[in-house]
Amino acid sequence: MSPNIISFGELLVEIMRKDVNIPHSKVGSIYKGPYPSGAPAIFIDSAARMSRPFNFSTGYIGVVGNDAFGECIINKLQIDGVDISQIRIDTTKTTGIAFNQYNSDGTRKFIFAAGAAGDLSPEDIKRTYFSNVKVLHIMGSSLAISPSSRDACYKAIKIAKEENPRVIISFDPNIRPEMLDIEEILQICEPVLKNTDILLPSREEAETLAQREGFEEACYTLLKKNISLILLKQGSKGCTIYTNKDENPIHIPSYEVNEVDPTGAGDSFGGAFIVSYLAGWNLLDAARFSNAVGALKVQHFGPMPDTTYETVLKFMRII
Repeated sequence: MSPNIISFGELLVEIMRKDVNIPHSKVGSIYKGPYPSGAPAIFIDSAARMSRPFNFSTGYIGVVGNDAFGECIINKLQIDGVDISQIRIDTTKTTGIAFNQYNSDGTRKFIFAAGAAGDLSPEDIKRTYFSNVKVLHIMGSSLAISPSSRDACYKAIKIAKEENPRVIISFDPNIRPEMLDIEEILQICEPVLKNTDILLPSREEAETLAQREGFEEACYTLLKKNISLILLKQGSKGCTIYTNKDENPIHIPSYEVNEVDPTGAGDSFGGAFIVSYLAGWNLLDAARFSNAVGALKVQHFGPMPDTTYETVLKFMRII
């Protein structure tokens, strides 16, 4: 199979504190899990669920250990329609794990056991898998997690553009300062930014990548890198559309919901937007749809919900 939408990178499970403000150091406190996770995997799972009415095929390239956690991730992706033929099972390492602590101020604290999560390599990127690619999605965390994963990202971009010169390269910076310092982050992101058509940053990520204070100035600076479209993710405030057509930015407010767990909301939002954009929707409708997917996600505990396309439309009161 050669999918239309491809993502790749870290695969892991999250083990999450049941209650807020409980430090990882507190003995005997309750965690919940495992939950399939990994930012690029959350993206592709959302894209797969939202693609069903449009018959876009989705695929993932990554590495898990030969254990029950790896099986947990693969099963979720496969059930939701993601092609998992390029997920490699490493018999020498365990599947990656992230222990997640929530705080009432909105921050989170992680303890990572990387396992096989960063073991993606250029050898895992097969040219034949890209023969029908329409969108290639890159996550900044996949650039940062290991040099071999980074090289795989660069190789995937090169092959995708050779196989389809009109391929859409979407990039979610997903900047992790705890993994690398800012100077190195800027260095490894630059080759991706040069090839990016759609950028999906947060306010802080836009400012970091542009090296500018103020998200609007940052977005206009990034558009000068020949990026066609920036969709600024603003969490509970919704999103703002910036284009390279000298038009004014358009803010689309989000939906008011009771937040249960924000983990994965931005990645779910991104998967939904890429599908609706690929389907030819106008930007406003695509952004509203994506906001709805993100809003539904935060009402679900765990990074990958079971939300369907029909559920989103009902939530938006379309049907």
